[in-house]
Amino acid sequence: MAPIKDHTPDNPALARFFDEMSNAAGEVRPHYQGYVSWFDGMPADRMARKRHEADALFHRSGITFAVYGDEAGAERLIPFDVIPRIIPAHEWLALADGLRQRVKALNAFLHDIYHGQEILKAGRIPTEQVLANAQYRPEMQGVDVPRNIYAAIAGVDIVRAGAGEFYVLEDNLRVPSGVSYMIENRKMMMRLFPELFARNRVAPVEHYPDLLLDTLRAVAPKGVPDPVVVVLTPGSFNSAYFEHAFLAQQMGVELVEGSDLFVRDEQVFMRTTQGPQRVDVIYRRIDDDFLDPLAFRPDSMLGVPGLLSAYRAGNVTVSNAVGTGVADDKSIYPYVGEMVRFYLGEEPILNNVPTYMLRKPDDLAYVLEHLAELVVKEVHGAGGYGMLVGPASTHAEIEDFRLRILASPEKYIAQPTLSLSTCPTFVDAGIAPRHIDLRPFVLSGNEVRFVPGGLTRVALKEGSLVVNSSQGGGTKDTWVLEE
Repeated sequence: MAPIKDHTPDNPALARFFDEMSNAAGEVRPHYQGYVSWFDGMPADRMARKRHEADALFHRSGITFAVYGDEAGAERLIPFDVIPRIIPAHEWLALADGLRQRVKALNAFLHDIYHGQEILKAGRIPTEQVLANAQYRPEMQGVDVPRNIYAAIAGVDIVRAGAGEFYVLEDNLRVPSGVSYMIENRKMMMRLFPELFARNRVAPVEHYPDLLLDTLRAVAPKGVPDPVVVVLTPGSFNSAYFEHAFLAQQMGVELVEGSDLFVRDEQVFMRTTQGPQRVDVIYRRIDDDFLDPLAFRPDSMLGVPGLLSAYRAGNVTVSNAVGTGVADDKSIYPYVGEMVRFYLGEEPILNNVPTYMLRKPDDLAYVLEHLAELVVKEVHGAGGYGMLVGPASTHAEIEDFRLRILASPEKYIAQPTLSLSTCPTFVDAGIAPRHIDLRPFVLSGNEVRFVPGGLTRVALKEGSLVVNSSQGGGTKDTWVLEE
């Protein structure tokens, strides 16, 4: 097998991006040297066999996802790349400080906007941006949640651009997904290449379910010494159902659907073969609109009638909290730095990507003139849908998107097209650089905790900047090297 560091980009334009493995002179970065030395000694046929083995094992384990709109709801395997993304300890420590700060500020913001609204009164964020937001839930005004923690589980998308600076691309606070793939990717790498973990001090991630359960128990209602926790799923047809079942099994708690729960006297109970059992904490994987047909969408068959009343009475914790989505809406994202300054009195450690808000006339005019250079996103969009990547779009696609923007400019934001960092990746043509991001999972309970690293997603299509699995992306194991 040719040395991994000798694989040149199949697209010369990729040479201008920050390479996670090699510096501008083509020298392997120190934290990758041990891996590269091992890789270069591997026979090509062994790596090929291991890649096929990984695919077979993932299929056998049922680690798939469903794509909405796909024919017959076909399930797919998320492509897994056996070349890890490696982060040195000092970089992770800096990232961890920034993540901790950011999530603390976001939780403070959520408590504030449902109580005193001090940040709005101070004029630091436009009031209409919050109170008129589709994700703002007036039903939560004045409702106290345990420890003032609204987002017990946060998935913060991090990208590296330019000369290697880290930026936050978005915050996922409603029902962040992907952590099961982080854990399964690590298990797969340890099974395929045990010698690598004997040679490298890689920080563990397998204890995430234990941290998650501790976090959920920490946000139980007051006075409950031994809280009963359940995972609430919309059902087996949901694209992330594997993850729901996986986390319930790993935590040793029940996986339930809405029909398994009922409310009596403003308390939530689970139907069991031994009779009703009180439920104290619901780790919900269902959007707000479908949680309670008596409070939100009356046609929802996924939720629990009366759940909101039990929640408002303080008899059950729903995590993440109802109404959390307003803080991860893309129209609120530009103000997270102000949240850090306002609530914590600190400067943000992690920077946002510069963002144009198209509800502002000047921003709108600029974006319309530069659509071919920018990324435009729907403020409520997710999963890589509802967006325009200008440099990768045709003239017709740009003009079609222009009409959509003009019809409702307030529904969009725009950002520069970031030069996302690349990492060597196995593709059909061999090994080539592909763009990546990172989603660390931040848990807020008695304290803010996380496992080192997170889920690295990779855009497998040449030149693509969209890493979402539904858009052809794959995943890598993420190593944080311990000092």
